[in-house]
Amino acid sequence: MAKSAPKQARAWQRMLSGRRLDLLDPTPMDIEIEDIAHGLAFVARWNGQTQGDFAYSVAEHSLLVEALFARIVPAAEPKWKLAALLHDAPEYVIGDMISPVKNAVGPGYEELDERLTAAIHIRFGMPAKTPPLIKKQIKKADRLSAWLEATQIAGFSVAESDKLFGKPDPALLEGLSISLRPPVEVREDFTARHKMLLAEIG
Repeated sequence: MAKSAPKQARAWQRMLSGRRLDLLDPTPMDIEIEDIAHGLAFVARWNGQTQGDFAYSVAEHSLLVEALFARIVPAAEPKWKLAALLHDAPEYVIGDMISPVKNAVGPGYEELDERLTAAIHIRFGMPAKTPPLIKKQIKKADRLSAWLEATQIAGFSVAESDKLFGKPDPALLEGLSISLRPPVEVREDFTARHKMLLAEIG
């Protein structure tokens, strides 16, 4: 008797919007901002190892990164601000892995992240790939955010954070502090900021 082909493992996730997102072959039409905002608001940064009564979410981090990017590049086009806001958007389905875990997993995680990023960007009218200079500037904002998070809520010393994330320009961080809020509030702010940037793009 011939053996039947092995059953293929499920690689899709049903979202709250009703969309069915294929993680291996994501399409823009299966991506909704409400799903992204909801997922990111419930994904904890730093594996949840932060002070406070609420987890510091990827959605909150993304809002901070976008604000920092706007300080680094004051004349940035709205579409690149949107790219900054959505820089960690794939984590709404693949979760947030701390750098040591990403390094251990290897290139598979990065490939999955890139496929999802491309689909998300196309869904909201951006190029599938962020230009290298913009990507570098968003990464700088990301590292500034990590420094602020590390020193304010994750238990790192300033010296340790300087070594890991780079010594920040104090002017770029002036007046900024880490917020720890209920996920519902963060989700609403993330969605509202996304809507505002889309309106600016036209």
